[in-house]
Amino acid sequence: MPEKSIKPICFYLPQFHTIPENDEAYGEGFTEWTNVKKAKPLFKNHNQPRVPLNYNYYCLLDYQVMKKQAELAKSYGIYGFCYYHYWFKNGKKLLEKPVEMMLKNKQIDIPYCLCWANENWTRRWDGGDNGIIVEQNYGDFNDLKHHIDYLCEYFSDSRYICIDNKPLFLIYKPELIPGLKKVIKFIRNRVKENGFDGIKIAVQYPKFILDEGKISCFDYLIEFEPQYIHSYFQYEKRNPAQKFIKKTLLNIGFDKCVKHIEKKRILLKMFNNLEKLDYCDYDEYWLKILNHRIQNKKMIAGAFVDWDNTPRNVNGRVFTNVSPEKFEKYLKQYKSKISKEYDSEFLFINAWNEWAEGAYLEPDEKNGYAYLEALKRALK
Repeated sequence: MPEKSIKPICFYLPQFHTIPENDEAYGEGFTEWTNVKKAKPLFKNHNQPRVPLNYNYYCLLDYQVMKKQAELAKSYGIYGFCYYHYWFKNGKKLLEKPVEMMLKNKQIDIPYCLCWANENWTRRWDGGDNGIIVEQNYGDFNDLKHHIDYLCEYFSDSRYICIDNKPLFLIYKPELIPGLKKVIKFIRNRVKENGFDGIKIAVQYPKFILDEGKISCFDYLIEFEPQYIHSYFQYEKRNPAQKFIKKTLLNIGFDKCVKHIEKKRILLKMFNNLEKLDYCDYDEYWLKILNHRIQNKKMIAGAFVDWDNTPRNVNGRVFTNVSPEKFEKYLKQYKSKISKEYDSEFLFINAWNEWAEGAYLEPDEKNGYAYLEALKRALK
């Protein structure tokens, strides 16, 4: 059987322009570039700070930037972008300007979809104390109705990615949503009321914290890498007692436990800085991705370029033995796996421009266009 044509979709972070909330929290002029620029090498040959090619510290309030990004991505075989979307309590939006600009300017010619980043807006961007800047509260269904009506403006765009004539919409952390089944049902109904055939809802699926009943709410489960494979093997290693605790948490309600767990974690960091730099081997993780057995036919494959979130958190996770050549090699092998084992032709790549997490395909001073060229060769 011939290999199916793979359609890579890259996650896309819009935090490359200033907003009043970030100015107030971190100081005037804060963007994602702020953390990227201040990063320092923490060990020998540590690739920090990451520098965009030709020192192109762009601002996404210039639609020409997004237009050139779309042209660049498509020229190297990327099918589309998945923009993070931020909607909070009482219809509060953040970082919405680039995507709204995308909607208005058809010259930004690339397919796209949206992923609702449904967390509180906190100080985690600079490794801070997780203090809440803007609260995420799911409110009443009237607020949810306004949210879905807003999204339908994008769903009507001819560039918006659809499956079976239904717009594809991602939710980052559905486990945080109280009454999840009712919320998903309301979303589906409201989209139909707006004249669509329906909606395809996917979960960005890095952790094993959804029970089967909640998983059944979704059309697709996206393997968000490298978090997904990390969580997968962490769960497999757990002993029966740990799995019992996980089951108990699911019964209690994950959303009720999050605040308590976060408080405990923050206190531990304050007192003894227990979280140390976590080194991960690039080859080991990619081999796990290639060899693991998919858990559900709803799964959509995920890949990652690199990962190093030390610009945000010096006690973060960093991958070693990374190179464009290895990225190309593993992607070529992954193509065959996707064709044989997955029903979907989509491949969600982390990411186009997560610079402060070291996960980006955009050209930089060290490698130039090497990762984009590797992607293009692998897709052939």
